[in-house]
Amino acid sequence: MTARKLDGTALAKTLRAEAAAEVEKIIAAGGRRPGLDVVLVGENSASAVYVASKDRACEEAGFRSAIHREPAGMSTRDLLALVEKLNANPEVDGILVQLPLPEQVDADQVLEAIDPAKDVDGFHAINAGALAQGRPRLVPCTPAGIIELLRREEIPMVGARAVVMGRSLIVGRPMALLLIGEHATVTVVHSRTRDLPEVCREADILVAAIGRPAMVTDRFVKPGATVIDVGIHRVTDPDQARDYFGAESRRFARMSENGSTLVGDVHPRLVAPVAGALTPVPGGVGPLTVAMLLKNTLAAYRARCSQGAVS
Repeated sequence: MTARKLDGTALAKTLRAEAAAEVEKIIAAGGRRPGLDVVLVGENSASAVYVASKDRACEEAGFRSAIHREPAGMSTRDLLALVEKLNANPEVDGILVQLPLPEQVDADQVLEAIDPAKDVDGFHAINAGALAQGRPRLVPCTPAGIIELLRREEIPMVGARAVVMGRSLIVGRPMALLLIGEHATVTVVHSRTRDLPEVCREADILVAAIGRPAMVTDRFVKPGATVIDVGIHRVTDPDQARDYFGAESRRFARMSENGSTLVGDVHPRLVAPVAGALTPVPGGVGPLTVAMLLKNTLAAYRARCSQGAVS
């Protein structure tokens, strides 16, 4: 058995096209463009690349997009002032403060200052609480994208045994709550879980978001299970790449040419023959995160329209 590829790139393209079509209808009806403002503090290269991809996606979908590039030495007070300014701007429907923030900034305080109605990352306590109560509003983009992928790939969730590896506020916990909302039976595991591989092997749906490269091997996977790989790690060691992909694989050949490649939390060479379906890295979960950001911004726009906050 070779796992069926769950193509996040293709679905993300579809979701972006759906968002663009909705924006066209809004403009045709005389409305203004939905607006997303992103705050980038400092010079983190990975964050800069990610923010640029969000900006391109917004432009392609017809959104108004703005990036607020702030110096690395920015204080919590100054960042809070910027957030309050964006909260008060009627043309801003979504606010995203790119993480991580510099050490001197109180990230929790900043995220809590964002208007929950504009919190398109879904991290505010009010939005997290609504999700926990089964009344989701704006939901963290990565777990929301995974649910969208499972639905559109027709992976059964009702009654399924699901195991979520990781308990972060960004992925693990909201992922578990969303799966509960789909009527799956959910177990959350982490680094201190006893008999970890045995617990994971019970899963019909295994979501790996534990942050360790290629940790999930065939020992963790029930034959035929759907495996969602949230991790992304850069590999520069040829011996590691040979182990992960095989010496004869195209990925190993490209790594030899480029000097690096990417792997997730799932060991691709060992898991692909066992799983029924598997998200690749790259091209699996990653593209869906940006696409769901557009969907959240549209949801925030529509909600503000219904409350008379959008002209």
